[in-house]
Amino acid sequence: MRYILKKIASTLITLLVVSVVLFMSFQLISGDPATRMLGTSATPERLEALRAELGLDKPLIIQYLSWLQAFVRGDLGTSYVYKQSVAGLLATKVPVTLWLAGISFVLMCALALPAGVYTAKHAGSPTDRVLMVANQVIMAIPPFFSGILISWLFGMVLRLFSPGGFVSYERSFWGFVGYLVFPAIAIALPRAAQVAKLLRGSILEEAGKNYTRTAYSRGNTTSGVLYGHVLKNAFLPVLTFLGMSLANMLAGSLVVERVFGIPGISTTLLSSIGNRDYPVVLAIVMWIAVVIIVINLIVDILYRVLDPRIAEEG
Repeated sequence: MRYILKKIASTLITLLVVSVVLFMSFQLISGDPATRMLGTSATPERLEALRAELGLDKPLIIQYLSWLQAFVRGDLGTSYVYKQSVAGLLATKVPVTLWLAGISFVLMCALALPAGVYTAKHAGSPTDRVLMVANQVIMAIPPFFSGILISWLFGMVLRLFSPGGFVSYERSFWGFVGYLVFPAIAIALPRAAQVAKLLRGSILEEAGKNYTRTAYSRGNTTSGVLYGHVLKNAFLPVLTFLGMSLANMLAGSLVVERVFGIPGISTTLLSSIGNRDYPVVLAIVMWIAVVIIVINLIVDILYRVLDPRIAEEG
């Protein structure tokens, strides 16, 4: 329990530091929001009145504390451009991105884990060598380019889906999920190749240790040793990478959304950066940071549950 409490405390401190860095960074590069909203022809009086309304006339530390308190309550502020709450602006877009990242992660696991086990079990065989070459090629292809290829092949050639024909979950849930499968494949493939390679190497490393030879001497079959002894220990190094991969799915979703015309947070983020809509950009970036850091916390706790020795080392 002490290990978990230490990790939670460390996570909260990390989030606090990230919030300070992000807030101060945007303050330095964002310029004067009042001038952007009213234009350069606005009178000094109108500019001062708007700065007071937005709270920009207060000391920077007071601005930060007010923003942090509001963020913790779920109040993400008001968009300078859209003149509406940021939370309302993102309410229909965040679920789309989360669903895309989640489906990508499931597909990655479904592809990577069996492939890693299979290639380790048949290490050195012709099939293993072919799969390893294919693995290297897949890892070299970035998600946005594989997204273009998938959109062309499965959308324009095979006509299995209509590129740009996004279906919202309010209209049809299964149509929504079905459309996200192909973008999710583009995101999942490179990471699946990395996970499969890591798992293969970890299994082969564990297979050469003394406890596996002891298991064989007791009459266990290859499959019995693999699934009963080796796989649990081999999976531990992979677990952290899976957590990183889930965070990577989120970042990959922002890229692939543009390729497939998916109305997630990427469109809003890019347009807000272009418009210097500071509250929207800060809310999205901070939200992504929170998700990634919390995922890492969960992975650390799971690692501790699977391997109690971590607590002793910590």
